[in-house]
Amino acid sequence: MVAAYHAHEGIESTEETRMEGISPLLEGSPHGAIWLIGPRKSPVGYIAITFGWSIEMGGLDGFVDEFFIRESVRGRGMGSEVMVALLGELARGGLKGLHLEVGPGNERARRIYKRLGFRTREGHHLMTWRAKRET
Repeated sequence: MVAAYHAHEGIESTEETRMEGISPLLEGSPHGAIWLIGPRKSPVGYIAITFGWSIEMGGLDGFVDEFFIRESVRGRGMGSEVMVALLGELARGGLKGLHLEVGPGNERARRIYKRLGFRTREGHHLMTWRAKRET
């Protein structure tokens, strides 16, 4: 599913890179978690949340790193249902805030996230630095 998500979003990745990113989370790393969506034997998606610390927010915060629902079952409310349940559980677990990115043309997702309480931080833009991979 991760390869399908990356293809859908135009993210260039290799099987090796995906496994380097996923394996620690599946093995219990405190830096994040992955939840499957749908039936255990036949999941229809996944969501990966990574964790950090925010002085501004007063403690533990998170970032929706990847959120994927198979195209054949999108639009049925599963994504919203997952987010509602997960936001409640994360808050009960001490999370102070959750961040995510929405592509500039994805108005549908923007409306859904706004309905769930996410807000654009005016005057702020996410910037990214990446370490160069050794070859």
